[in-house]
Amino acid sequence: MPKASLLPEERIFRKILILRDQKVLLDSDLAELYGVSTKVLKQAVKRNIDRFPEDFLFELTAKEWKNLRSQIVTSSLPTKPASWGGQRYAPFAFTEQGVAMLSSVLNSSKAIAVNIQIMRMFVKMRQLITPYKSLVDKIEKLEASDSEKNKHIKNIYSVIKELLEPSIKSKHPIGFKIPKSK
Repeated sequence: MPKASLLPEERIFRKILILRDQKVLLDSDLAELYGVSTKVLKQAVKRNIDRFPEDFLFELTAKEWKNLRSQIVTSSLPTKPASWGGQRYAPFAFTEQGVAMLSSVLNSSKAIAVNIQIMRMFVKMRQLITPYKSLVDKIEKLEASDSEKNKHIKNIYSVIKELLEPSIKSKHPIGFKIPKSK
């Protein structure tokens, strides 16, 4: 009988980000999942940095970190005492291979179990994306041909592409708007 999941899949899924066209997990999110402090995780990685080449781990640039902080509402006041919380340094981003390597660095049974769940989530994400990618590839080939029949297919393609990659056309303010008096 398989063991019950240590963490819900959606909890792991929400923490996976796309940075530099790669699926990554940030050090603070991994530390939370493993049940250790970010400081402990970073120290373990730094002690074993030779196990983490560039394609396994990278540090966010100042611009990436600023954009990410604005999205996740992390404190940004450097004058606060450290005890108030909030990360002051750019985090490490771990690729799938970097996360796999973490199980050898954080040698605890919980870290190994969480790593297995994270690896399964990465695999599941690939399985979900692959059919859409092949569908888009096929439609793009049809769209590239100029036959008369393909005019309708091009319209269908644009609708499907919009569903796969929705664009924000216009933003309307939310809430009640009071008309101006004349």
